[in-house]
Amino acid sequence: MKENELINKIAALESKVDHLESELSYLDNMLISCGFTNGIQTLKETVQEILSENNQDIPPSKNPNSIDLL
Repeated sequence: MKENELINKIAALESKVDHLESELSYLDNMLISCGFTNGIQTLKETVQEILSENNQDIPPSKNPNSIDLL
């Protein structure tokens, strides 16, 4: 790839990251407004608890302890 193509690719990826961060922040704020005290983190803990009560495993590829983006 040429340097110009790489620069364009980086710019596109940075734009996608910005968009995803905005969406994640918006979701976090909505969850807090709905009563999930710590937003996404509280939602993840609630889902883990429900799955544990139903003896369901969380798929490894969807590990709730993965990278904390907030």
